[in-house]
Amino acid sequence: MDAIPDHLEKGLNILFIGYNPSIRSGETGHHYANPTNRFWRVLQLSGLTPRLYKPTEDGELLKLGYGFTNIVSRPTRTAAEITAEEYAQGRIELRSKLERIRPLAACYVGKGVYEQFGGDRSAGWGLQPASVVPGVEDFVTPSTSGLVRMSLEELAAIFRQLHDHLAN
Repeated sequence: MDAIPDHLEKGLNILFIGYNPSIRSGETGHHYANPTNRFWRVLQLSGLTPRLYKPTEDGELLKLGYGFTNIVSRPTRTAAEITAEEYAQGRIELRSKLERIRPLAACYVGKGVYEQFGGDRSAGWGLQPASVVPGVEDFVTPSTSGLVRMSLEELAAIFRQLHDHLAN
């Protein structure tokens, strides 16, 4: 199964960074396409988007200043299937993307994504005190996968912190 395309451009407000695409995303070619993933609903509830977007509209979020990528491009059923070699290569590629496009904030959708990229296992939710890539703020959120046991409201409250931070 092929990787799904990144949505990147210079000057983004937020670059959302996931672990890797789901099988459903790999089949459709769109980010956060698994129907059990709450990403799109969380964006709306947090105020980051003015309406509920569909996965097929992921490219439209560039107009809002939001882009998408993953630390690993290979679609899998779970992040547990990602190999150490894939993470090592993904760290190199992600650093290059962040240095090239320089978003205001890198939003790691899953604490494990941030841990794999930056190596900080003590990170909490929200804005991080130091950036992995200088000049790009790091913001950590829970994964929006249906496997995560947080309520929709809890997830939205964490994402709302990102909305509020960028609004100031």
